[in-house]
Amino acid sequence: MSSLNIVILAAGKGTRMYSDKPKVLHALAGKSLVGRVLECAQTLAPQQIIVIYGHGGEAVPAALNNMGAEFALQEPQLGTGHAVQQAMPLLNDDSQTLVLYGDVPLIQHSTLHQMRQAGAGLTLLTVNMDNPTGYGRIVRNAQGEVTAIIEQKDATEDQLLIREVNTGILLAPTRDLRRWLAALRTDNAQGEYYLTDIVGMAVADGIAVHTTQPGFDWEVHGVNSKSQLAVLERTWQQVEAQRLLAHGVTLADPARLDVRGTLVCGRDVEIDVGCIFEGAVNLGSNVQIGAYCIIKNATIAEGTQVAPYSHIDSSTVGADCRIGPYARIRPGSTLEADVHVGNFVEIKNSAIDKGSKANHLSYIGDTSIGRRVNIGAGTITCNYDGANKFRTIIEDDVFIGSDTQLVAPVTIAKGSTIGAGSTITRNTPEGELTLSRSKQMTISGWTRPVKKSK
Repeated sequence: MSSLNIVILAAGKGTRMYSDKPKVLHALAGKSLVGRVLECAQTLAPQQIIVIYGHGGEAVPAALNNMGAEFALQEPQLGTGHAVQQAMPLLNDDSQTLVLYGDVPLIQHSTLHQMRQAGAGLTLLTVNMDNPTGYGRIVRNAQGEVTAIIEQKDATEDQLLIREVNTGILLAPTRDLRRWLAALRTDNAQGEYYLTDIVGMAVADGIAVHTTQPGFDWEVHGVNSKSQLAVLERTWQQVEAQRLLAHGVTLADPARLDVRGTLVCGRDVEIDVGCIFEGAVNLGSNVQIGAYCIIKNATIAEGTQVAPYSHIDSSTVGADCRIGPYARIRPGSTLEADVHVGNFVEIKNSAIDKGSKANHLSYIGDTSIGRRVNIGAGTITCNYDGANKFRTIIEDDVFIGSDTQLVAPVTIAKGSTIGAGSTITRNTPEGELTLSRSKQMTISGWTRPVKKSK
């Protein structure tokens, strides 16, 4: 099989999006439309990927930086044929060229692979539609061979009845494509260079024209408005939900799930309603995720329960932990097995060892906590002096009383007990009770202020 070039057309303005952002940079399931197309293109291991950009200036190349693509500017925009022409100086003739669209984000590897297997010549991706209005029709002769693609505005009444339509995605020998593009003319209703006109040229040259169809119709749905984007978002989330269900995941309501990245689940995972998974998330067997949790770039080991409204971001949670409700695990945190992080507890850039607990209303930042530690309600680690961050060390078997402030850098030695209401600024001795409180006193005759009448 010859080497492959891929050209992604991403120059459109997207007027109906009513946005200053280029259309192809709007997000679907957490990734830009064109970013999704580019990721799919990369799975084919092409020799080159050329992204054609226009509206939005350098925003598209900037957003796709370091993704292995080259870029060509289309200015002005004179049609799809003109767009592909901008890539030709960058392409090697001894190859095939696959044309994709930056606003058709859900095209799948399997469909593109099938196109490459169709045979030598020109291959078109087509689909049958009950209502083909607005699409170019696939015209065939009596033998069923493709003879042309006729755009809606140029079609006759009989051609408008054809249900097989062009998706715009095609695969062609690069050397032939270069020649056909050079011969394009603008004598059509739009006054543009139609890429579809190359089909008639291929037929005239005696080159075989093949057609294949996508595995699913949604693969070729484009985005031209926020409404279409919302519909396609829900379509993709249903695809993701069905994939999870097929692998044994229990979803309380498949319609109320958002996967904005990749979600890998072990056996007997349960996910309640309204949860959002971003980036790369891995859930071990028997993990339970409560309602309305947001989990991003995280690994959660088997048997852990995450109660509702908890956030876990760029962190690792061990086996059999209990998280939440309303807990927040921020980036850089590692929780070992059997750790409890309760309601309104925030953990940031910290390591908590096996069997330790922070069950209520605490902030643990830049901290290393040993085993079997109990963090009392209202405890905070004071890790920031206004300019620099410092680390707190809490060793094994420490008990921290409620409403305690640990001012970093400080080490709470093994077996220490910290009395409630203390502010600890110095290292504590091992196995001792340490506390820091003002002397309690009563002021006789003091009266509470009262509200003055107006």
